[in-house]
Parts: sequence; structure tokens; C-alpha cells
Amino acid sequence: MQELAALIRAVPDFPRPGVMFRDVTPLLADAASFARCVDALAEPWMHSNVQAVCGIEARGFIFGAALAQKLHAGFVPLRKPGKLPPPVVTADYQLEYGTDRLEAQCDALKPGERVLLVDDVLATGGTLAAARALVDQLGGEVVGASVVIELMALRGRDRWSGRSQLHSLLRY
Repeated sequence: MQELAALIRAVPDFPRPGVMFRDVTPLLADAASFARCVDALAEPWMHSNVQAVCGIEARGFIFGAALAQKLHAGFVPLRKPGKLPPPVVTADYQLEYGTDRLEAQCDALKPGERVLLVDDVLATGGTLAAARALVDQLGGEVVGASVVIELMALRGRDRWSGRSQLHSLLRY
């Protein structure tokens, strides 16, 4: 994982003062490293019968779509407000620097469908909690979540509540 960590750029005070943004763009630009990252994110789920991967806007789309291909599963985008045609279900959440909302189309999942949540960064855990709430509203079964980066000081894992496995590749 050292070679992946070396490709993550730390950007201080972005998008707001006091926030250390972790930029995954250099990792995505390196084909071999991106492939290793996707393989590592997928590894715990290879025999979990994941049927759908829900990628969280925006960078979660990139990793999520690649994981869906790797796991032979469908891909469902969880979007910011106003990006999907109605009808949608919504879930509000807190960020470390504000509030936001995620949406999913009402027919995005079949009842009982086994779902993996994917995002680039786990910070306070609000985004993953909102994603899990959306999957619950849609009748899906969250089997777990994979993130590239976990920001340990923000204790986002505490909000996951042990309901299913949470897999992170890099911890800062």
C-alpha cells in the first residue's frame, strides 16, 4: 500500500480552512496503481455475492464503477441533490465542514439485493451513514463498505456501528 499512499496528495485548507483534503487524482492517473487499488478494494468482497455496488458522488463513482466490474455486479450512483430524475429517496448528513444530502432513484435496487458501498474517503462517517440509509430505504442489504482512505482522527468508523464490514486501504 506504500506505493498507493505515495500517490495521494495532501491539500491543506481545501475546500475550507482547517480541512486537509486528500487528492486521489494522481493515483487515478497511474494505471498500474489504480488497478492495484481496485484489486485491493475488491479483495474482501470477492466471495460475498455482491449484487450491486453503490458509489458515492463524486470520486466514489470512479472506484465504485471499477469495483462493480471486478465483482460482476451492477453499479448504482448515489448522487448529490438535483442530479437524478424523480422519483428519488433522500438522506441528509453532516460533513466535517457542513451538511449535504444524497439521493438515489426509487427503483435503483431490488428488495434484498446485496450491496457494497464505495467512496474515496471516510472522514466523519456521515456520508457512509447516509448511503446506508438510502440502501435501507430501497430495501437493499448492505454487506459492507470499501474506502480508499480513512481519516482516523475524525472517527468515522464509530458511526458504522458494526452492522457490516468496513474495509479501508490507507489510514491517516
